[in-house]
Amino acid sequence: MRILLHDYSGHPFQVELSRELSRRGHDVTHSYCDAYTSGKGHLRTEPGETLRFEPIGVGVVIAKMSFGKRLVQELRFGVELARQARRTRPDVVMASNVPIPTLVILAAVLRLSGIPWVLWHQDVQAVAIRSFAGKKLSRAFTVVATLIGAGEKWCARRAAAVVVIADSFVDVHRRWGTAGKTTVIPNWAPLEEIRPVTRTNAWSHEHGLDETRTLLYSGTLGLKHNPGLLVGLARQVIDAGQPVRLVVVNQGPAEEVLREEAARLDVPLLLLPFQPYERLSEVLGSGDVLVVLLEQDAGAFSVPSKTLSYLCAGRPVLGLMPAENLAATLVASVDGCVLPPNETSLPEAADWVRRVLTDDEHAATLGKAARALAEEEFALARCADSFEQILTTSGGVETLALTR
Repeated sequence: MRILLHDYSGHPFQVELSRELSRRGHDVTHSYCDAYTSGKGHLRTEPGETLRFEPIGVGVVIAKMSFGKRLVQELRFGVELARQARRTRPDVVMASNVPIPTLVILAAVLRLSGIPWVLWHQDVQAVAIRSFAGKKLSRAFTVVATLIGAGEKWCARRAAAVVVIADSFVDVHRRWGTAGKTTVIPNWAPLEEIRPVTRTNAWSHEHGLDETRTLLYSGTLGLKHNPGLLVGLARQVIDAGQPVRLVVVNQGPAEEVLREEAARLDVPLLLLPFQPYERLSEVLGSGDVLVVLLEQDAGAFSVPSKTLSYLCAGRPVLGLMPAENLAATLVASVDGCVLPPNETSLPEAADWVRRVLTDDEHAATLGKAARALAEEEFALARCADSFEQILTTSGGVETLALTR
């Protein structure tokens, strides 16, 4: 079966799924947006693999701070992705993390071409924008949210099937009339690619972190996050008598906020760009406590995948995030700390961090529990079985006819 899997972000577990489907005998092309800056997965073909990688948006710099320019870019990405789909001639397409303007173009062309496709719904983008429009954005963005919502619903209705990452998404699809073709498959992280390593490792040594207690954040910082909380947390830990360095691996508008806030509060900050994926285990292993941020309004429509990578790395995890979020539930189940994402939570969070940093045995217990949960929850075979069934059914191919 010919499959085109486009994950706009190029994240690790989507790449892992493509590799597994390829190993099972499918002809898989994995597509992603090269212009989108994020922590990407293992996006190259290894010897003996038949999996192909084909990026879109090569050589483009995304205009993050200009809505008009970014809209034009995303429409162009849609045209480029649609051409890619026509060229690869897949039996079925699966699309993940795709901006709605890009997705609308793709869905329209696939409909005209008679190619079925599956929506892998990672974020309800209309709900996200509308949630923030009331308190952070101008009135014009309320109109934008309405248009994005219309486009998102239109795309969902035209997908052959929908995969969502949490039960909370189903209510949205019920309102859209698409719940009948919606399946819940929680996200995961690659267990074999992100593994526990020693706290002192080559990466920590290169960055002068061997003898320094660290709070580490690795991943995107955008509308769904408040980067100032990271600096405030570090300051409170220091004020409690525990020296600590804040390490943030990120690229984007939050960099300036972090630098200014760290300078204002006199917090030691190591700010680095996204690191090569093959070093992610070392990066995460260099954190004595790994921190997740998620705004309260994002709780129902976003599951931060970095949390899943943190669990794989086997480190203590602190989540400043809504308690009802699926990722928060996982963190809490292994005695990680989950508190509301606001400044009033920082004293309690800092106290938890201080106790972890001063009790190596307790920290090791938390890390082992995190890894054990990841091994229990993130079985690739089970996830791949579910996706394979959905893709083969959507593409009109009988599963029993496939050669494993």
